[in-house]
Amino acid sequence: MNGSRVLVLNSGSSSVKYQLLDMADGSRPASGIVERIGEGPVADHAAALKQVADELAAQGLGLDSPELAAVGHRVVHGGTRFTEPTLITDEVVEEIEKLIPLAPLHNPANVTGIKVARALRPDLPQVAVFDTAFHSTIPEAAARYAIDVATADRWGVRRYGFHGTSHAYVSRATAALLGKDPAAVNTIVLHLGNGASASAVRGGVCVETSMGLTPLEGLVMGTRSGDIDPAAIFHLSRVGGMSTDEIDTLLNKRSGLAGLCGDNDMREIGRRMGEGDQAARLAFDIYIHRLRKYVGAYTAVLGRVDAIAFTAGVGENSAAVREAAMRDLTAFGIEVDGVRNALRSATARLISTESSRVAVAVVPTDEELEIAGQTFDLVSA
Repeated sequence: MNGSRVLVLNSGSSSVKYQLLDMADGSRPASGIVERIGEGPVADHAAALKQVADELAAQGLGLDSPELAAVGHRVVHGGTRFTEPTLITDEVVEEIEKLIPLAPLHNPANVTGIKVARALRPDLPQVAVFDTAFHSTIPEAAARYAIDVATADRWGVRRYGFHGTSHAYVSRATAALLGKDPAAVNTIVLHLGNGASASAVRGGVCVETSMGLTPLEGLVMGTRSGDIDPAAIFHLSRVGGMSTDEIDTLLNKRSGLAGLCGDNDMREIGRRMGEGDQAARLAFDIYIHRLRKYVGAYTAVLGRVDAIAFTAGVGENSAAVREAAMRDLTAFGIEVDGVRNALRSATARLISTESSRVAVAVVPTDEELEIAGQTFDLVSA
């Protein structure tokens, strides 16, 4: 293998994001996004990938470049079949397609992106990196739901977890920030964006995560409810007369912060709170309450917590969320320095006090770098 560059593709239902990373020097020669697929000139994913290829070629970085070593594809759901980065073959594509029922909104677009990219460069190694893979190490006691085993196994009902590339990267970067080997550090990672998830990572290995069969479970999110009594679904169906699709839309698109106060942007919620808006205040309090519950639960799971890492859009940028989530946790050995927390920075940093037994950190996530690294390591080997 002569090249050192990896093209990372994230094919969504209506967009394709891309980054070209050079693993030799850490540079990023190109990045971009093609949006509104299916509208106007971008008729489908084939047209979108063609546009990506054209944009790269215009910069002298075309897909035919000898410096391009591989393409890394983000794939949302790997089920129990894919637990590590995987070199893409026809058989692998077929297996990913079989997992579409577990991720009907995401895997179809991921597969389409893979097929188009392989058609454009059939000679180039292409690798699938799965959102669920990092969480495949959680023990059966955490992965299993307490339902009939035969039914669960037949339909693949278990905890898979998501945002895995982010949790993997951030847990490792947190250890580096502390100057320690990841194997020596127990970390709670809080990936707080429009989608939000928590994980408990013991010595570099994930042992628990908040998202489950789908990305709906767990923390309060921008438009998703997170944890809810399953019987609420039956109640909405039987008493409310709502269809399965209507309930699905409610819980995934009309819940969370948006459902509580009409806004899913934490910046806007903060502004409204400052004006005395009680609906915004309640939404914020519910969000924080759920977050603190998971921090407490994962402290019990890990037994010893060395670090708590905030990442993603809200985690990296909202000092108010970090302060509220960590408030009055001195009994857990957690103390946040108000001045450090208020400072904004694009680099990983500690926001805990010097006396805090648990390091509290803000660690910008880099899922593209994680995908590129896993892809490059696999094709190099």
